[in-house]
Amino acid sequence: MANFILTKRGGFKMRFLGLMMCFMIALSANSFAAVVQEGIWGNGVTFLDFLDKHKIPQNLYYNLSPEDKELATEVISGNKYFILKDDKNGQLLQALIPIGEDNQIHIVKDDSTENGYHFGTIPVQFFQKQQSIALELSNSPYHEITKATNDTRLANEFAIAFKQSFNINNLQVKDKIALIYNRKYRLGAPYGSPEIVAAFVNTRNKPYYVFAYKDGRYYNEKGEELARFLLTNPVRYTRISSRFSNARKHPILGYKRPHLGVDYAAKKGTPVHAAGDGKITFVGNKGGYGRTVIINHTDGFKTLYAHLNGYAKGIRSGQFVKQGKIIAYVGNSGLSTGPHLHLGLYKHGRAINPLKSVKVAKRVLNKNEIKEFNLLAVDYKARIQEVLAQENLPFYEKAVEYLAKHDTNKDL
Repeated sequence: MANFILTKRGGFKMRFLGLMMCFMIALSANSFAAVVQEGIWGNGVTFLDFLDKHKIPQNLYYNLSPEDKELATEVISGNKYFILKDDKNGQLLQALIPIGEDNQIHIVKDDSTENGYHFGTIPVQFFQKQQSIALELSNSPYHEITKATNDTRLANEFAIAFKQSFNINNLQVKDKIALIYNRKYRLGAPYGSPEIVAAFVNTRNKPYYVFAYKDGRYYNEKGEELARFLLTNPVRYTRISSRFSNARKHPILGYKRPHLGVDYAAKKGTPVHAAGDGKITFVGNKGGYGRTVIINHTDGFKTLYAHLNGYAKGIRSGQFVKQGKIIAYVGNSGLSTGPHLHLGLYKHGRAINPLKSVKVAKRVLNKNEIKEFNLLAVDYKARIQEVLAQENLPFYEKAVEYLAKHDTNKDL
């Protein structure tokens, strides 16, 4: 399976077989005259819309428990789902609809039930591989990583890891970078978010290492936590469509108007996360910003999230939220030319550039943790050097050779 994933050979066949394995449960012998179809959950589509589209009685939903009804509302637009249909009459036999990285709704044809279908939830089946990459920069790290792996999420995670130690925008041509990371695969395709376990940068002949510890935080090779920032990326974005500026020409109004924040272009309905711990002080419409959420943080900092499509369930003014909690979804409300998140950062009421780092307290490892971490760091530093030694190999050959030595396949 590793060679299939990394060399991209036999993709359709393996993916189809993987899908059929997912749908083998509860299929009768005559159900093999069936076709597998993929779909993208559209913006504004409800679970009832899905049932209606596939001619499933809506009582399937109305007869659910309150807990299951909540799960049915958790499907996020843009999510890929799979259905199995009878090839003769087009009747839906099964459906798998993800409601997160770990779980999915499972609808299966069951003539023994009142509605003719059964609703349940099952784990998402995926496997995890530890992979590696080494590159000499000729462009930005984001561009180079995306070009080599076709994985924008990995490029974003690399930026997050090193944003806590120095500005990766200052890296130069011919600087070297290397990563070791865990990647989930589902049905032959990358799934969820990658987890960087070790990363390396050599710039101006100075090496920098970052290692992820079991607490989920990043540390340098001495076991010192890289000071976390108040802000983390609040959204999975495709690009930064507009940066912080004191004055720019507004695309709708025509005249110059300060742009006191950063715009992250993203698909409508993409989850927006709280960039830091804090208290929500505003939820509602705010002039040209449209639907907006404002969070107050410590030390006089405040973040603003604007042009939202809607708010996450339960989000309200006065509520305390943790960093990373989903608070809303990307939209196009207010004065906006397209779906994006506008993120504003204020310190004691003054707008400042969100892309500039804001540090908070570091965590100190205890003696036992330091011993454990040092062993981890020595191992990953050696692996990083192995990856760098293979820098000139094509990515898939390099990854296959690395995996042959460090096979971490975990079928879940």
